[in-house]
Amino acid sequence: MTIDSDDLLNSIMSSLDRIEVIKPEDIPNIDLYMDQVTTFMDGKLRSSARYPEEDKILTKTMINNYAKNDLLPPPVKKKYSREHVLLLIFIYYYKNILSINDIQALLSPISRQFFQNGKEFNLESVYREVFALEKAQVEALKADVLEKYKQSEETFQNAPEESGDFLRKFAFICMLAFDVYVKKLIIEKMVDGLSASQAGTGGDKHETKKK
Repeated sequence: MTIDSDDLLNSIMSSLDRIEVIKPEDIPNIDLYMDQVTTFMDGKLRSSARYPEEDKILTKTMINNYAKNDLLPPPVKKKYSREHVLLLIFIYYYKNILSINDIQALLSPISRQFFQNGKEFNLESVYREVFALEKAQVEALKADVLEKYKQSEETFQNAPEESGDFLRKFAFICMLAFDVYVKKLIIEKMVDGLSASQAGTGGDKHETKKK
């Protein structure tokens, strides 16, 4: 690999190391007004934004739309609890890959069973379990990305010299994109199955809309 390729790979690995997972104990143990919620989310997730100086992590409009689409239970006296924030974190990660309908299908049963249920096993318990798994996935993801990068560097060896570097990076992007495409298909298939299961057991029914 050239020095340029080494720099790119190191940058990618560093960006994966910078992925932040918000711990439940990071969330204030008091109810928050909307401005406080957006400030908290911005402070915790700003480093993962593509354009940190421009991107909006979470806005008032977004929160209102989530509540309007039944992704988020309504606030109490304009204040949001820690569990509201936990749901917003799930929504933040889902919104770039799933439709509003799919997010609703996933989170409605979670909210119905675990949101402020007054039990020991609650929404925070679900959050801790899931995000412990996701944090452990970072090293596996780094290994997978590294392997894909190495494979892409071996492609287009006979391409014109002036095009070879671009084509190898294009191959790398294609491999990553195909991986995302397949996983998105799997997620959508599972969401459809969960929706059908919920409907069959008397849970919320969600119509699958064409995208």
